[in-house]
Amino acid sequence: MSEVLFNGHAGRLEGRYHQSDKPGAPIALILHPHPQYGGTMNNKVVYTLFSCFEKLGFSVLRFNFRSVGRSQGEFEDGPGELSDATVALDWLQSVNPEARQCWIAGYSFGAWIGLQLLMRRPDINNFIAVSPPANEKDFSFLAPCPTSGLIIQGGQDEIVNPQSVSVMARRLNTQRNVEVDFALIEEGDHMYNNHLVDLYKIAGNYIIGAMQKKAPQKKRRGRRRKSELEAEENDTLLLANDTEDMEMDNEEIDADEDFDEEE
Repeated sequence: MSEVLFNGHAGRLEGRYHQSDKPGAPIALILHPHPQYGGTMNNKVVYTLFSCFEKLGFSVLRFNFRSVGRSQGEFEDGPGELSDATVALDWLQSVNPEARQCWIAGYSFGAWIGLQLLMRRPDINNFIAVSPPANEKDFSFLAPCPTSGLIIQGGQDEIVNPQSVSVMARRLNTQRNVEVDFALIEEGDHMYNNHLVDLYKIAGNYIIGAMQKKAPQKKRRGRRRKSELEAEENDTLLLANDTEDMEMDNEEIDADEDFDEEE
């Protein structure tokens, strides 16, 4: 994992990036929770998603929205942060021009921004939204939702109302040609304390299943080389059946990262 800096519309943006060693590996962009309530790219839920995509062979980027950490600019409560996410995705695609899949994942405020980005970028193949704030933000723009995805919600969330998220997921599933899975972690609070491993496994199993469905790939002229076809068959790594790797990662993270948590 390396530190990266790239230019946004309001100044420099700070990120952490993992480059897969697999040719044509899929890419994923992870968006953090509300900047004015302690949300940063070092949030534990954000890192859990980052780690999950990394272990499944993705090239993956998490970054700080404007005004957070070393990222420049001022908080705009939506428009500016959406602009930042757009620039971040452009950067990620520029260093992975052969990526065959593009995913967006966000947590809380980051889920709201990520789903707006989804509506503007037809190149995004799938999404994961963790605790989307359906009781506070308007998600009516998802009409129609352009692609399938996964929504994860904690049943004991004290900030995002679980019922409002469940209703949102059911509404999205009434639309044609999309399947939006809904996973409820019944004992999970807003920060998924003691349930990060559950979050990791739910997200990982969904990613594996979605990749195996072979979402539409970029159209190319001419015959496909055997090596390209084999690469698509092996786009994912196997997620461990136990939680030992995740628990070890959490111990290493606590030692190496300064975590921030959304209040």
